Amino acid sequence: MAGYTLSTLEADIRSYTEIDSTLFSGAVLGRFIENAEYRINQELPMDAARYVSEGTLAADANTINSPGKGSKGDTGALFIRGVEVFNSTANTEGNGTWLEKKDQTYLSEYTDRLTGPKGNRTGQDVTGFPKYYAMFGGATGDSDSTSGAIYLAPTPDANYLYRIYYNMVPAGLATKTSGTYLSKYFPQGLLYACLVEAYGFLKGPMDMLTLYENKYKNAIQQFAGMQLGRRRRDDYTDGTVRIPVKSPSP
Repeated sequence: MAGYTLSTLEADIRSYTEIDSTLFSGAVLGRFIENAEYRINQELPMDAARYVSEGTLAADANTINSPGKGSKGDTGALFIRGVEVFNSTANTEGNGTWLEKKDQTYLSEYTDRLTGPKGNRTGQDVTGFPKYYAMFGGATGDSDSTSGAIYLAPTPDANYLYRIYYNMVPAGLATKTSGTYLSKYFPQGLLYACLVEAYGFLKGPMDMLTLYENKYKNAIQQFAGMQLGRRRRDDYTDGTVRIPVKSPSP
């Protein structure tokens, strides 16, 4: 499967729009491609962008950093899928507990209830094995320390091991110019999304903008059927997918 490289996608955008590099320079097309990649990643999280990060909780510290920049040019966590904490400080073999995701206000109320009646609090969070987590802060950078934080309650009372399961913003064609998962396995959708950006930049023609917007929407529905359907099931466990075919009327 050939798919697109950065140069072949740029060439097709110029060919489809009949605009040369005088207007559609590499920098302009790079922005179209980046916007298209972000749109697809936000509308359809893919298995290829799933990652797991491991670490150790610090005793008496009720936050951990959200995963940041990856080793393959990825640019930070898009969203957290789950947090697992192990009742151990030595290994992660078979004793993990999944934390329940709540809003930060819920965790604040929860810790207030545990610290006793108002006016009779010690000023310290209750410590113990974590039960809940909440997100706060924003993804403002590429490093772990600036990509948002995860708030835990109760505050860990030991250096428990943990795993964060998340989807990362994958590296785009600007970094991996020879090809990405999207450019190889969803080339038509990536092209259509780029053409939507291009015709929006050109302020029309509106019929072409509408054409490629509709083509993109149809393509991403088909791709979603594979990503969220076929890739999440197997024939043994879920049975073979059967599509009814209507017979012609006699």
